[in-house]
Amino acid sequence: MTTHPAAPAADTARQTPHTLLLEERQRLTATGILSIVSYDSFTVTLETPGGTLAIGGEGLTVSELSVQTGEVKIGGSIEYMQYTARREKQGSFFKRLVR
Repeated sequence: MTTHPAAPAADTARQTPHTLLLEERQRLTATGILSIVSYDSFTVTLETPGGTLAIGGEGLTVSELSVQTGEVKIGGSIEYMQYTARREKQGSFFKRLVR
């Protein structure tokens, strides 16, 4: 599992529209990516402006990452793509408990 933040490009990626282009369930090009949270041969987790994107499958490889444009290319057998929305902080456990 590896983490690759797109430090200076995060501002550029925020301005780039987030898009996904899936070709024959074998090649995925994603734009507007803020960072690669983690990846292995079964799951790639990306940070997007709208939340976290998990891509699952078999034999997944991250073949290209442009920190300048926020573009990522993923190869392998892609089985699913799932977004998780960002959650706003709700305060401490104690504050939520006494509501």
